Amino acid sequence: MKAQSIKKGEYLWEKTIAFSEKCSWIAGTHLAERMRLNSFADWARVIITTDEENVVGFCVFEEKGTMMPPEYDFSPFINLVFVDEHYRGKRISELMIRFALDYAKEIGFKEVYIKSEHHGLYEKYGFEKIADFEPIQGPANQLFRIAI
Repeated sequence: MKAQSIKKGEYLWEKTIAFSEKCSWIAGTHLAERMRLNSFADWARVIITTDEENVVGFCVFEEKGTMMPPEYDFSPFINLVFVDEHYRGKRISELMIRFALDYAKEIGFKEVYIKSEHHGLYEKYGFEKIADFEPIQGPANQLFRIAI
């Protein structure tokens, strides 16, 4: 398995759109639409994991958390973490998160945020829970931070 970042026009961009559009998570269609529009800052990255030539997971490293209450104005975020059901339990989300953290450090960030409804998942990757909040949309109701 390999984690990598992709940008519009690169080989796996269209494959990732197709994968995210057909994945079992409703937020996948949101990512597919954003990728079609290429609605990302220049430094933001769509990060994927592949098995051979098949996309099996994705996340986005970007400026803001999606659907965050305005009082949580932190940056940058790892958003939209998804791993195909057949590949879960193989630490693919960790692979993508580590890739995102390395990239964040490389471009000068000192900390990174992530939101989630999952308890205990991101703490095992070194994140600390810093807040509970009422989500604007979706189930993610906890905010985590990691220093890098």
